[in-house]
Amino acid sequence: MAGHSKFKNIMHRKGAQDKKRAASFSKLSREITVAAKMGTPDPDMNPRLRLAVNAAKAVSMPKDNIQRAIDKASRSDAENYEEVRYEGYGPGGIAIIVEALTDNRNRTATNVRTAFSKNGGNLGASGAVSHGFDRMGLITYPASVGDADTIFEAALEAGAEDVTSGEDEHEIWTAMDALHEVAKALEDKLGPAEGAKLAWKPQTTVELDEANAATLLKLVDTLDDDDDVQTVWGNYEVPDDVMAKLG
Repeated sequence: MAGHSKFKNIMHRKGAQDKKRAASFSKLSREITVAAKMGTPDPDMNPRLRLAVNAAKAVSMPKDNIQRAIDKASRSDAENYEEVRYEGYGPGGIAIIVEALTDNRNRTATNVRTAFSKNGGNLGASGAVSHGFDRMGLITYPASVGDADTIFEAALEAGAEDVTSGEDEHEIWTAMDALHEVAKALEDKLGPAEGAKLAWKPQTTVELDEANAATLLKLVDTLDDDDDVQTVWGNYEVPDDVMAKLG
């Protein structure tokens, strides 16, 4: 299992599904509000908002919740969230990038730093690890949408740069500035994506043994439980047999 899918398989292993679902709605609501505030509240005219709304629909977030998040952007008492990125090292020396939307930088920085220090890692300075990643667009579809060949052809025609198909999902990688265009083209062919956003793709990966992978799970859970944290990216590889033991 590779670490460039927002630790998706780790987060969706056994247990805590309802808790993760609630947290996912909270994070998606925040992204929808920020996207609506940065542009127009109309998803058809705001590419970032459109992607956020589609991601919310993909996990069955209620329409009322989505609309409330959009409406919140125009309220005078709405929180002012800012995008913040943290970089550091996790167990086994893996590189980790944490993206957050926060209304209190001091709180978020303290929480992220504590999560790293208590789980075999340490927070670094800005730029400490991002040079080992490529900034790209990532569009995901569930495996049920089609076989690898079908998805590859559709992605190629839409202008994507790379496709990785696994048992659970298809990952479609695009140039950073082509994300919205490719996502729209794929939506016309395959329907709304499960997720579409800017991502950090590792240039190389580090394989973790069982001990370091177990510590990684704790670190990811801690970060994922923080309301301010939106996404976590890493350059790890966890062998399937190790993941099965830790599942």
